[in-house]
Amino acid sequence: MDVLSDVITVMRTGRPRSARVAWHAPWAQQFASVPGAAGFQIILQGPCWLILPDTDPVPLAAGDVVFRPHGRGHTLADNPATPPATAECDPDDAQALQHYAADTIGAPAGIGVPATVTLCGAYELDPTRAHPLLHDLPELIHLPAHLGRHPELRATVDLLAAELERPRLGTDAIVPALLDTLLLHILRTWLEQQPTPPTTTGWAAALNDPTTTTALQAIHRDPARPWTVATLAAEAGLSRAPFARRFTTLLGQPPLTYLTWWRMTTAARLLKESDAPLNTIAAKVGYTSEFAFASAFKRQYGTAPGRYRRAE
Repeated sequence: MDVLSDVITVMRTGRPRSARVAWHAPWAQQFASVPGAAGFQIILQGPCWLILPDTDPVPLAAGDVVFRPHGRGHTLADNPATPPATAECDPDDAQALQHYAADTIGAPAGIGVPATVTLCGAYELDPTRAHPLLHDLPELIHLPAHLGRHPELRATVDLLAAELERPRLGTDAIVPALLDTLLLHILRTWLEQQPTPPTTTGWAAALNDPTTTTALQAIHRDPARPWTVATLAAEAGLSRAPFARRFTTLLGQPPLTYLTWWRMTTAARLLKESDAPLNTIAAKVGYTSEFAFASAFKRQYGTAPGRYRRAE
């Protein structure tokens, strides 16, 4: 798999949730912080405002996409002056959210034209397998609607909105797949907008740098291979020393440090999601000795692989 797909596969857990909600003015909904989750809001119809702590309100229009990768709380409202409703509402619970929007905010659903229609949802993330790319993401990713821009993202939003508005046979299978597709398109769109090296560092810069990306793709494509700095440099088309400097400068850690971390992160996922024996998992992540694998795993997670697998 490529790097971005791998990152999502490793971090994502549980089942993503979403709801299509029609809001009738006046309305204001506060979404609480949800540790271990990433949330999104997509404006399908009408304007509204995004209200965050300690910042000016952000005007949103139809087609705008808002992503909160760290699960911090926020408020959506028809007007910054509208006080948030006091009733509790779980943004992860689609049925409760629909009920809340219909029965306790402004006019009941079906009376008049809704002022705003939104798609809201959340992804569960495993904090023990959080990829450093997630740490590099800002508190808020706002992708304003622009005619003709981000066509794949727009198409995914339209398909998701249609499935949630009119569920049919297969919707329960289609919606989670579309939510994963949406997450990838949000991240891809944001990454493509970031400055490229040497003006910046971090994961966005690394994934926009062909040399570093080639090495990362090699690690993710075949973590079991006995990589060295020299063989990774050869994959990237550089000599050993310049490659190591470039990788470390952009990502803040040497190539083999990241390789070990990725191997252990992959092993942790396999331990939780498969019944494969320890020696098989060890081989999949580049260890010919089960003892060496167990020692490396314990250094990162503080527990033996078998105990990690059995733990809730």
